[in-house]
Order: sequence, then structure tokens, then C-alpha cells
Amino acid sequence: MIPFKEFTLLFAGFLITLSVYHFLLYFQHKDKVYLYYSLFIFLIFTANYPETTNSIFADASKSNDPYFQLLIIPREWLYNTMYLMFAKTLVELHIFKPKWNKILNISIVVFLVLLFTLMLYAGLTGNYFVIGIVFSYFFSPTIAILALGSFYVLYTMDTPLKYYILIGSTIYLIAAEYAFFSSTDFKKVTIIFSIGVIVENILFSLALGQKQKIILEDKNESQHELIIQLKENESLRETVQDQLQQDLVLLKEKSKNQKLITLKETSDKELAELKITSLRSQMNPHFIFNSLNSIKLYIINNEKENAVYYLNKFSKLIRKILNASQEKEISLADEIETMQLYVNIENIRFNNEIEFEVVIDQSLNLDTIKIPSLILQPFLENAIWHGLASIKEKKILKIKVNKDDEFHLSITIIDNGIGRKKSAEINSRKIHKTTSVGIKLTEERLSNFAKEYQNDYSITFTDLMDGKKKPKGTMVEIKLPLH
Repeated sequence: MIPFKEFTLLFAGFLITLSVYHFLLYFQHKDKVYLYYSLFIFLIFTANYPETTNSIFADASKSNDPYFQLLIIPREWLYNTMYLMFAKTLVELHIFKPKWNKILNISIVVFLVLLFTLMLYAGLTGNYFVIGIVFSYFFSPTIAILALGSFYVLYTMDTPLKYYILIGSTIYLIAAEYAFFSSTDFKKVTIIFSIGVIVENILFSLALGQKQKIILEDKNESQHELIIQLKENESLRETVQDQLQQDLVLLKEKSKNQKLITLKETSDKELAELKITSLRSQMNPHFIFNSLNSIKLYIINNEKENAVYYLNKFSKLIRKILNASQEKEISLADEIETMQLYVNIENIRFNNEIEFEVVIDQSLNLDTIKIPSLILQPFLENAIWHGLASIKEKKILKIKVNKDDEFHLSITIIDNGIGRKKSAEINSRKIHKTTSVGIKLTEERLSNFAKEYQNDYSITFTDLMDGKKKPKGTMVEIKLPLH
């Protein structure tokens, strides 16, 4: 058996080592969960277990001892509050259960403000036992209710970290209840409580390690998927270029045997489709480069959650672009989903300042409506980079889809940017002027698409004005034939 004195020294050394170690990890990972955990352990380390036959709750409500009320009770108050902050941050409650996380945040602020208000009141008036009364009859039952509620919420979450918290907290509560309410031998009580604390903190430390492992696995998986997509994209690009060469050879051979008018119509159509495929294969690497640079900033700034979140979205967008590039037409539902992913990725470079909304006529079945693939992307790109990029106020981008009449589908893109006139003035002052190749090519694609329908397409640009005739954005209306 280890003598009691040596046991308490080992216990104190265990706690202070864990506290300092995780405090240093906070500076390495820049994750607040390590800071909360370090403070939680340090507050337990400072604990002195009263050698009395009374429980701390009885002492709290009856004693007017300044030392007990201004040091012992606030320490109990703080480390229980710090426990809530650590646990909710560890399991990322703000992501998975935001409503309950908001309740805990409000409760934590109330606890801390109330504690320091009581301490200030006690110091000014000399009425120290008011701290113990509030601790016994308000703080203790309230934090117990919050803990039980948190245990239930945690149990319903789909995360392996919950088992570490639930098991560790249960063991600690059993030991703490025995230590605080028992009037048996002080040494025995202290040893049991210390063992409960040791087991709990071993499990909490394992939970922190598991969290880092999950983050690393998600990051590696996202990077692996991205590498695969990049390889597939490069392979597709080479395939398209080879196909261009073969198709051009075939066109030359056809010209020897077909009439000039027939050859011109056929070659114009086929060359337009080949040019579209070629442009897509060039667009992907350009978009990949810009998007990866934006996501790289999250990694550099150690914003792991944002980096993993946007890498997953980026991987899904690349997959959709690759699939769309191999199809002449796709459903309007797929097109809208792809454009939502595209705007989300572009929005990274605007610090998510763009408010993007899609409004769809509920009577439409988007899965049955076919349109040329990636037809909306050039208009969204123009709205973002030539309209919204130059304004400092709130940026709004909206897509509205409705049935214009029984013959046409209407897709409207609205932004509150600087307008086409101001954008043209800015572009004219640039050394390297840009031309909207994407819009011109889109018109060619729509013209080719409309040949298979009885009705034609149309694209209308409207400059929006406020009451003072000042530009307040641009509206693009695209009408597509349904029959």
C-alpha cells in the first residue's frame, strides 16, 4: 500500500502534469478545448478536501468564513462550469446540437457573472455566507439539471467521443458523491475521490486524442479523394483533346463526300459541341487552382473544421462537373445543385459574405426538365466577380426558376452589384481587359440546344435602378423552350 501522503503527492503531480501538458497543446493546435481542459484540471489540482464531518453543501449554506466562501466555494463553482465548457467544445455541440449549445452558453455566462457579482457583494458588505447559499440552492441543482440534460443530448449524438465523456463523468460523479456526502474516514474518502478524478481524466485525455485522430483521418480522406479527382480530370482532359483530333479528321473526310451546305450545318454543330467540351476541360484546372488556394488559407490558419468542410464540398463539385462534362444535357435539379456547390466554393474568397438564395416554382418537376449542362455557371461567375466583388455592403445573389408560359421555362439570376455600366468602366481602365467568352459560348450552346425544339430561347439583361435612377444590380432572364 502507498502511504496516504505519498498518494496525495502522486495525485497532485498527475493533475499538474496533465494541466501543463494540455496547456502547451493549446498553443500548438490553437484549439480552445485544450485550454478549457487545462483550466478544468488545474482547478481540481487546487482543491483541498475539508477534514470535517460535514459535507461541502452544509458548510456552504451555514459558514460565514471568508476563506471558505471566497476560495473553496468559487473553486467548486468554477471547475464545474469549466467542465461544461470543455465537454460541449470537445463534442462540437455548436455544430450538431446548436439549440442546446446556446442554452449552455447562456447558462455559463449567467454562472460566471453571478459568481463574480456575489464575490464583489460579499467583499463590500462582509456577508460571505450569501455565496454559499446561492451555491447550495441555485448553482448546484441547476448545473446538475444541465449535466443530466447534456448527458441525454450527448447520448443521442452520433460521435464516438460521447462514450469517453459519459463513462468518465459517471465514474467521477459516483466518486464525488461519495466524497462530498460521506462522513467516514477522511483518507479513504480522499483516495476514492482521487481515483475517480484520475479515471475520468484518463478517459478525457483519450477523448482528446481520439478527436485529433478523427480530424486527421477526415483531412487525409478528403485529400485522397481530391487527388483521385484531379487525376480523373487530367485523364478526361487528355481524352477530350484526343477526341478533338479524331473528330476533326473525320470532319475533313466527310467534306469530300457531302454537299457544301450539309457539311457546313453538320460541322458547325459538331465543332460547337467540341469547343464546349474543350472549354470545360480548361475550366476545371483553373477553378481547381483558385479554389484550392482559398481552402489552403483555412489550413494555414489552422481552421481545420472549415478546411474539411469545404474540401468535401469541393470534391463533390468536381465530381459533378466531371459527370456533367460527359453529358450534353442534364436535369435542372442537377444543374441547380451543382450551381449551389459552385457559389459556396466561390463564396470562400468573400468570407461567406454573399447571401445566395434559390427560389423554385413548386409546380415544376426539376428532375424531368432537361437543359444544357453547366449553362448557368458563366452568368453566376459574372454576377459574383463583375457585380458583387466591387461592393462593400451586403452582397445578395438569387436564382428564380418558374414556368413563364406553357412553352417556356424562365430562369432569372439577380444580383445587387454595381451594374453593367460601372463594371464596363472598371474593365476599360484595366491594362488586361477581360471579355465574356463564357457568355458568348453559352449563347452558341443555347442556339444549338433550341434547334431540337419548336420554340426559340432568349437571354435578356436588365439594369436594375433605385428610386434615384442609380444602379442597384443586374437581372439576367434566360428563357428556355419546353416544346
